[in-house]
Parts: sequence; C-alpha cells; structure tokens
Amino acid sequence: MLRCLIRAHACALSLLAGIPVAASAREDTLVAALAAAAPRADAHVIDAAARALSCAEGAALVRNTRALSVIDYSRPSTEPRLWVFDLTQQKLLYEERVAHGKNTGDDRALRFSNAPGSLMSSIGVFLTADTYVGHNGYSLRLRGLEPGFNDRALERDIVVHGASYVDGDVVSLLGRLGRSFGCPAVRPAIAHALIDTIRDGSLLVAYYPDPDWLRRSTLVGTCAATADAQVSAPAIAETNPATLAPR
Repeated sequence: MLRCLIRAHACALSLLAGIPVAASAREDTLVAALAAAAPRADAHVIDAAARALSCAEGAALVRNTRALSVIDYSRPSTEPRLWVFDLTQQKLLYEERVAHGKNTGDDRALRFSNAPGSLMSSIGVFLTADTYVGHNGYSLRLRGLEPGFNDRALERDIVVHGASYVDGDVVSLLGRLGRSFGCPAVRPAIAHALIDTIRDGSLLVAYYPDPDWLRRSTLVGTCAATADAQVSAPAIAETNPATLAPR
C-alpha cells in the first residue's frame, strides 16, 4: 500500500491492468525515472517491464544490463510504441514506431501467436541475441523467454530489422504502418544503431494487456523465472484480446 502511495499513478494503472506491483525500492526508483524520461509511455507498461527486468536479472538471464526495450502493442501502429532506455543513465534513447505482423491486425494489434507460419507478432519477454545480415539487412535475433507465448521466436526468425514500410509516408497513404511477417520492424535510418544498442542479452518486453499472459508469465506475473527459462520446451499459442490458448 505504501508503494502505491509513493508512486500512485503507476500503481493504480498496474492494479487496474492486473499487473503485480513492483516489489522493491530499486524497481520503484527505476519506474519513476523511466516514466519521467518517456512521458508518452503508459506508466503501467513501464512498471511491467521493470518487474520483468528485476526478475530476469535475479535469474541471471540478462547479460546486457545497459538497455531495456519496451513495445506497447496496445497502441496503434501510427503512434510511437517502442521505447529503448539507457538503464545506466536512466534516460530515453529511442521513441519509435514499430511494425507488427500482417496477421496480427491492421493499424491495431488484435491477435498474437507463437506458431511458425502464423505471420503474427508474439507478446512477452524476449532476450536479444546475436546479429546477422540477411534479406532485411542488419538484423537482431530474439530469444523468447515465455513458454507458449514467444519461445519459438528463434525458430520463427522473429528479429528486429529495418523496413521501408515503417515510415510516415506509408502512414499517410494507408492510415497505418506496413506490416511484417511477425518481426518488430523499425525505421531503416535508426535500425543499425538501435540494434547495436540492445544486442547481446538485453531485455525486450512486448506488452499487450492479455489476461492469460499476465497471469501465466513467470517474469511479468509472479516472478518464478530460472536460468533455464531461455531453453524451455517449445510450445505453440495464439491470443486475441480476450484469451490466449494453446493450439
């Protein structure tokens, strides 16, 4: 209760969204600093990401502790909904539009999947991996840490990459961003620098207010993550705004 009085806005939103309130003073301080650095981001989403970060660090999952990336898929693609933070200086590095999968929705993300071939985005907590140059140029592999929600990301080639359809002119033409095959694609102009900032073991939290994910997550929900989380058995799941159930 005292925590909620100290950071009333973030706590109230977190409780309404069904997200457990951050447990430590360090998390409280981090949430306040990041919320101040990114005032256009929702405080309860930052709170969820900070909780995931604390849990993942406690399980020794995070190697790159300098950066934290947050995607809020509850926002339309026409708005900035990707934030990359410098955790050392607790400042905002990037506030960007980011694409979602073509079968996830048009302007708004409505459906998510962990299934190969679904062409949908996945929600949940990811760990950034290595980089490579492929048909989308310089790209960053993502390792999903959430069984049933995103743990097939490597198999599905879910990567951060630049894409020409992440552009204001596309928004003006279509009323939305272009869409990917499930990857969180960003503007080509910032893709390389952004990837180099977050590569090699930083956390990326892809948020959506799905009650099943919020309840079952061992990182955003009850912290029960272990160092084996990133190699857990594959599972397939899909979600819509109401539910996420295995296929």
